Parts: sequence; structure tokens; C-alpha cells
Amino acid sequence: MTFREYIDYQWQDLLLYTFQHIQVVLIAVGLGALIAIVVGTLVYDRPVARQVILTVTATMLTIPSFAMFGLLIPWLGLGAAPTIFALTFYAIFPILRNVITGLQSVPAEVEEAARGMGLSARRRLILVRVPLAWPVLLNGVRVATILCVAIAAIAAAVNGPGLGKPIFEGLARVGGANALNATLSGVIGVMAVALILDLLFILIARLTTSRGIRD
Repeated sequence: MTFREYIDYQWQDLLLYTFQHIQVVLIAVGLGALIAIVVGTLVYDRPVARQVILTVTATMLTIPSFAMFGLLIPWLGLGAAPTIFALTFYAIFPILRNVITGLQSVPAEVEEAARGMGLSARRRLILVRVPLAWPVLLNGVRVATILCVAIAAIAAAVNGPGLGKPIFEGLARVGGANALNATLSGVIGVMAVALILDLLFILIARLTTSRGIRD
């Protein structure tokens, strides 16, 4: 069976795996962004706490993904739960780093002007710092998303949903019928999902960033 014939025969399953892949990635990045934004806004102006939390989350990112999924099995079992937990785990550092960098990049003159207008610390954060930091923050979410698209393929090791299934099925039958087609379809699918989501974030950045900041 040629690759084209394999795709024609398996397209419904591949489409389902693609939607599952996008779904778990977006859920995990959403949770990771929520955690990172809350933590980032709490520590960005506290040097010691900021350095500690960045060091801890950067160290978390060095844990091999295959080992991470294996370690989660005793607590979360198999399937979507360990997949989403692990992806959230890996999404936190890229977003947190950019949240802190973005909030710190706001010029002191702007902060002083906002303080002079009588804005409280919370209102300065919401109305001044976050909008100005938005492009940097969004880029962190974009990087985390691409990272999670790749790691999500490994989730098939714990029966996680997504395009890792055809990859692992193909690798488990190396030399067998359609093993190469299965693996190749999963790899191409992961690359396509990464490209689509990357383009989506570029579009969101264009639509949500004011021209003065963007240019």
C-alpha cells in the first residue's frame, strides 16, 4: 500500500488523532498559562523569589518527557490525565519566563506616569504593564505550544490521545506492513499541527497587539 493509499484508508482515524492532539495541547497550555501568569505577576518585582521560581521551573523542563509520563502512571493511570498533567508541567517555564521578562520591560517612565495619575499598583499592573508586556507574554505561550505539540506525541507511551498513536504503532511493527506509513503519517501530522498553531498565534499577535507596540 502506498502512502497516499494509506492516508485515503486511514484519514478518519488520523483526523480524530489530530483533533485529540490539538485538544490536549490547548488544554495543557491554557492551564500552564494560567499558572505562569499568576506566579509571574506575584514574583516579577521580587528578585529572590523570581530567581528561585525560574530556577525551579527551568529544572523541571529538563526531566525527560518519556520518564515523566512513566512516573505519572502510578498516580494518574493511563490516557488523557497524565498527558495533560505532563504537558502543563512543561508549558509553565517558557510562559513564566516571558511573563516576567515582559512585565520587567515596561519603561520606568511609563510606570511613574501611571503612578502620577493616581493608579494603584493593581491597576498599573492590569492597565499598563500587562498590555505593554502582551507581545512578549504571547510569544511565551506560542513557544510553549510548539513545545507541547512535540512532547504530546510521546504521550502515546501512556495511551495518551493524539498523533503519537500511529507513530508508536508504526515503530512497534518496524518492517511490517504499513509500519512506515503509520509512523510517517503521525510525524507529518505533528508537523502540520505545529505549523497551524504557530500561524494561529502569529495571527492572534497581529490582531491583539496595538500598532504602536507591534511596529
